[in-house]
Amino acid sequence: MFQRFIYFAIGVACSLASIAAPPVNEEDLTRHLNDTLPERWTYTPELHQEIPSPTDGWWRSFGDATLDSLVTLALDYNYNLSQALHRTEIARNMMKQAQAGWYPSLNLSAGWDKERQSGAMTGPGIPASVAGGFNAGLSAKWEIDLFGKIASGVKAKKAAYNASRAEFAGAMVSLCAQVANTYLQLRTLQGQLYVAEVHSESQLKTVNIARARFEATLASKLDVAQAEETYYSTLASIPKLRYSIHAAINSLEVLTGTFSDNLRYVLSNPAPLPDCHRLISAGVPADILRRRPDIAQAELEMAQYAAEAGIAKKDFLPTLAIEGSIGTAAHDIDNLFKHNSLTYTIAPTLSWTIFDGMSRKYALATAREQLQAAMDNYNFVVANAFQETDNALAGYHFAIIYLGYIEKVLNANAEALQLAMDRYKNSLSPMLDVVTAQLNALAAEQEQIAAQGQALESLINLYEALGGGFDIETLEVNM
Repeated sequence: MFQRFIYFAIGVACSLASIAAPPVNEEDLTRHLNDTLPERWTYTPELHQEIPSPTDGWWRSFGDATLDSLVTLALDYNYNLSQALHRTEIARNMMKQAQAGWYPSLNLSAGWDKERQSGAMTGPGIPASVAGGFNAGLSAKWEIDLFGKIASGVKAKKAAYNASRAEFAGAMVSLCAQVANTYLQLRTLQGQLYVAEVHSESQLKTVNIARARFEATLASKLDVAQAEETYYSTLASIPKLRYSIHAAINSLEVLTGTFSDNLRYVLSNPAPLPDCHRLISAGVPADILRRRPDIAQAELEMAQYAAEAGIAKKDFLPTLAIEGSIGTAAHDIDNLFKHNSLTYTIAPTLSWTIFDGMSRKYALATAREQLQAAMDNYNFVVANAFQETDNALAGYHFAIIYLGYIEKVLNANAEALQLAMDRYKNSLSPMLDVVTAQLNALAAEQEQIAAQGQALESLINLYEALGGGFDIETLEVNM
């Protein structure tokens, strides 16, 4: 009898499926995906050098042991990265939970009950009846995945899990770039502080010369005032630089999740900026599709929504479940496991929702719109990745050109300052020429250090835009 019912249920389910709307074809849903990219970058450098491999770590190419240590600390202790890791674990557990739908659920129960029924409800003079006993049993329920609804749910959760892993990879890429940028910003500020202190000492000597000349009636009081104005203006810039250095160290402590006097001591000691002259190959635009974790994440989220659209479609189809229980029941515990105490039930059930107020229709429409939004997001992420990489390529190239011109300005200013000072000592030019040359020389040196930092920042942005060494093959997309 039970076997005949199963055959009957499957036959009815197939018949109902034939009159329902056809299942979702995920390839049809994604056929409008537009991930085309230009064949080449808008700006292409003339010379190329391959970026470091994922195992090498692009930050190691700067040859700075302190930077290497900071990145290692950040990868181990950064709180935002830890949150991303926990989100990945949550997604993995949800995937495992979805996979549990393939298996039956089992419940074990045991108990004792006692019931007294009124005899007066039956008739006058009828005594009350008391009944009770012991029971123990095992029940099970299993939903047969006739049309792949459970499989689609597992597929959606797998895609969500892999998307979370891509998100985690993106968080690592972003964190490494943020640590490197903040560290190089710190070294830039320390370099500018050193320049300001050196120039302030030189300007103080100029102030002393102006005072001596004034006391010897060889110069006016205006010369002293102009020299002092330049000197104190330079001194006034030093506290701002010291504060910026302090804030940069605090930022690095937060990024690395490490708060120690030893780390602050190491960072407080100035160090030179790495060499910013490098040649980078970005390959062709299509390469970023494999390099960028945010693109991988957007692609996997699209697969997740496609699977969820399939789930919404399968809600229109019937479900077949088998429920059953087996156990024993007896008035006395001594008789609980005798042959005549055995009880069992088996209940195969075929269910099909005929009408639900159009709820499933709108649920399917919502799923389709979510998928379309995911497609738009994917195309936007791809376009944004192209823009970021192309801008980073151009930014680094022109930063190097700018730095070259600043170095020429610096050399010209040094010569102008020396000439102005010599002429002033010989009373051939006013103090105004000297202080102007001093201010120009200070500004040029500060700008040179800032330009070096800007070039390095553009280089880091390029490494980040190219995926920071990420490779989509590291994701077990099909697991």
